Amino acid sequence: MRKTTAIALVLSCFTASSAFALEAKVEKPLQLSAAKAWAAVGDFCGIASWHPALEKCVPSEKDGHKFRTLFLKGGGEIYERLEAWDDKAMSYTYTIISGVLPVQNYSSTLTIRPAGEASAITWSGKFDSKGASDADAVKTMTGVYEAGAAALAGKK
Repeated sequence: MRKTTAIALVLSCFTASSAFALEAKVEKPLQLSAAKAWAAVGDFCGIASWHPALEKCVPSEKDGHKFRTLFLKGGGEIYERLEAWDDKAMSYTYTIISGVLPVQNYSSTLTIRPAGEASAITWSGKFDSKGASDADAVKTMTGVYEAGAAALAGKK
């Protein structure tokens, strides 16, 4: 009886904590070859050269980890850490350490996939809302991903 109760309690805690994670995802075809798209996206701090909301990116390193500080046009900063990098798969995962976005416990993966002579971007994230409704947090992050994907889609 105790064993069943303990298992039920553990499972309910796991289920409850995962139920709070929100998700946003954008997939968009690009006219760029996968190699050209990855050349733009694959530079962790290169995001400032293609994302329209960013003024600049400053890379840093601490304890063997790569970080970037993103400076938003109009003010605000976001401090992120690179968590995983796969050059062959054209994908990386990062987390937000701090910043002005209405999210916390944020992890995101950005991937470029070949699509014939062109490519496609998939940008997705999981997070909890912070200082905003869940719907507003999802709307904000979807907007961030859509703006970046649209900017890449406009490149030749």
